[in-house]
Amino acid sequence: MRKFGLAALCGVMLFTSSTTAQAAERLLPGLGNTGYDVQSYNVAYDYYPGQPKMPASVDIVARAEQGLSTFTLDAVARQVKSVTVNGLAAEFRLDNTLEKLTVSPRIPLLRGLPFRTRITFVADRSLEPKSPSFPEQDNFDHWTDWDGGFELMGQPNRSHLFFPMNDIPSDKAKVSFRVSVPKGYQAVANGTLRSQRTKAGRTTYVFGTRDPIPTHVAQLAVGHLTEFKATGPHGLPLRSFVDSSKAKDAGARVGLVNEHLKWVEQAIGAPYPFETYGVLGVGGVTGYALESATLSMFNADYLTGPADGNDGTMIHELVHQYFGNAVSVKSWDDMWLSEGHAAYYTGLYHDAKGARKLDDFMRDAWQFDSEERPKYGPPGRVTDLNGILFGTNPGGAVALYALRQKLGVTTFQTIEKTFFNRFRNQAASTQDYIDVVNEVSGQDLTSYVKDWIYGAKTPPYPA
Repeated sequence: MRKFGLAALCGVMLFTSSTTAQAAERLLPGLGNTGYDVQSYNVAYDYYPGQPKMPASVDIVARAEQGLSTFTLDAVARQVKSVTVNGLAAEFRLDNTLEKLTVSPRIPLLRGLPFRTRITFVADRSLEPKSPSFPEQDNFDHWTDWDGGFELMGQPNRSHLFFPMNDIPSDKAKVSFRVSVPKGYQAVANGTLRSQRTKAGRTTYVFGTRDPIPTHVAQLAVGHLTEFKATGPHGLPLRSFVDSSKAKDAGARVGLVNEHLKWVEQAIGAPYPFETYGVLGVGGVTGYALESATLSMFNADYLTGPADGNDGTMIHELVHQYFGNAVSVKSWDDMWLSEGHAAYYTGLYHDAKGARKLDDFMRDAWQFDSEERPKYGPPGRVTDLNGILFGTNPGGAVALYALRQKLGVTTFQTIEKTFFNRFRNQAASTQDYIDVVNEVSGQDLTSYVKDWIYGAKTPPYPA
């Protein structure tokens, strides 16, 4: 995410009754659940213009990592109508204070076996209760309505407003959306269009991802949208969607996506990791952009700007497809691996295009981190929750730049490529990155990296 205005089955065993515990998220306590690993979400909505309530369901396929007599999901602000587990009705209880849906299967679940949960509910876009651990998020609309439709903004911890889930970045899963809309409306979501059928004046769109993604970058938009199609590197299908009222002026910036992909692939040294890419331009979004998996989201007005090489935000969100989406963070304490990489490569892009020297970009990032670290905390252990999204950008970027300056461009690029290839479609921690640094460099740089990531004060600028 970029906020504008800031620097830049392992064998069956006998069943033992147990209940899931909450995941260990220091920054967002209570978020997430243990005891199972989600494999996929299949979400369905029926959209009616002017009505915030939408009939909805989600089918969740998961694998039990322990014997389960009950399990929990993150969920809030909805009417749950029914729950089944493996086709049998299950007892359930929704606690909107704790934001937990507790499910008790009729037949307890065995460790190592997959199970399917189906939940029917009413999704209500008018309900946006404060996050119990991050009330500052009231600055964002998460069900974001705009003229003739809506889109989603769940980062970092509000995606469980949209459907029940395990809302932590380490539990990645494939996601599909099946959305029914009236004539004249279109639905778009992560991944590729699997089917489109029209019956009795309503069209049902089905989009789905090929690869697992974190829940906080799940995206769905409904509205009056114009599609832009193209072909990217290696025959990659490109599809972008822009609010139809702004589409005629968005061609220049949307047309940059192919060029951006080529540049980022070369800079990181790895092909783009997903099956498709594009940008989404909608209304109702103010002051930020989001790295929605395969479909980065922007305010439509931003996409109507000139194609003049100063398209840093588009690069920032594209880099997140690699770092943050394909390689997700293991916990929110590791968010600098996502935001720091996105900011670092943005600076590198500006330098390559002659818009701004990399050293100038990094000096500003270093200065911001030096001044704001006492407020936000170090990038690997922020103390202010706003720092998850915004304080980790400059501190993470300059930490990567310092490593580049110390080891040289060639060794640093090998570290980056090795880290990405090793943890693609997985979640990675700060220690995972340090291990790759030490392996590739042949040095023990643990203390050096930790000073930048965990130190109370920003280290001296890397000359």
